[in-house]
Amino acid sequence: MAKLSDHESSLVPKYLQEDDLSQECKELIPTLPLEKGWISTNFHQYQGFWISTMFLQATLSCQKHFQALDTDILLVTTPKSGTTWLKALTFALLNRNKYPNIHNNHPLLTTNPHVLVPFLEVDIYYDKDFVPDLKTLSLPRLFSTHIPYVLLPNSIKESSCKVVYLCRDPKDTFASLWHFSNKVRPQCSEPLPLEESFEKFCRGVCLFGPFWEHVLEYWKESLEKPEKVMFLKYEEMKVKPNFYLKKLAEFLGYPFSKEEESEGVVDAIVNLCSFEKLSNLEVNKTGKVGFGVENKDYFRRGQVGDWKNLLTVEMVEQLNTIVEEKLGKHGLNF
Repeated sequence: MAKLSDHESSLVPKYLQEDDLSQECKELIPTLPLEKGWISTNFHQYQGFWISTMFLQATLSCQKHFQALDTDILLVTTPKSGTTWLKALTFALLNRNKYPNIHNNHPLLTTNPHVLVPFLEVDIYYDKDFVPDLKTLSLPRLFSTHIPYVLLPNSIKESSCKVVYLCRDPKDTFASLWHFSNKVRPQCSEPLPLEESFEKFCRGVCLFGPFWEHVLEYWKESLEKPEKVMFLKYEEMKVKPNFYLKKLAEFLGYPFSKEEESEGVVDAIVNLCSFEKLSNLEVNKTGKVGFGVENKDYFRRGQVGDWKNLLTVEMVEQLNTIVEEKLGKHGLNF
């Protein structure tokens, strides 16, 4: 790809820029298997996972520079698995004493959750020439990522930091990913054909996919190190949000007191972070996050079972068979 001029680069959202790469990344890419991307031009298969060009650059930078602290908290998802919701819930949980007046001056009322909880690979290590100083951040530091476990910086694996993993039924994950990708693809691009996208997803060719390998790595870690990795399911959280918010608070070491529960603090956080509340806030109807995606594109339906409006019976059977084969034998089902 020809290098863009400064003016051209300013017109292209960060998530679509692919020409500003480190020498390490430039030398690595020709050695990797290649597939056509869903949103960006290409996916590269690196250590078993498919990653777009600039996210590969950011992942390498993150591996090299990020130094985890024992007090850090890392929120992990595959794309379109409830990331925005998990960010909002965790931010509100950790900052409930700092912002007790949830209905008036809470940051979530005026700031998109993706701004409040930055992605390691999207916000922090996206620029090959800039390594931020994260030591000045207040504790506990709260980050998020889509990076597979095998590609996480060693400091995360070796420290006592907490990892919270949220997964979602792959049928809904695919449906949400397909809708989202069509929204944020370059304006000159044709819509993604449903059948072609589904075939790719089933082969594992999606951002930070294969889906099942991503999920399985964190599932195994949660079984081996339950004090370090908490594994949550989107569908279960939708049914009992209060219950799982309290479980999350206990896991992170910030449990709710009896007084807080009786005063309705748990209910208030759940209501503040609900899809209905967040999607209707002005901040989430207008504007963009720092890497160029429009805030409103993160709020489509937030429902369980929306795949029924998109997938054929044959698609459902095919995906269920793959998931049972890949995850069922490990005791993980949806």
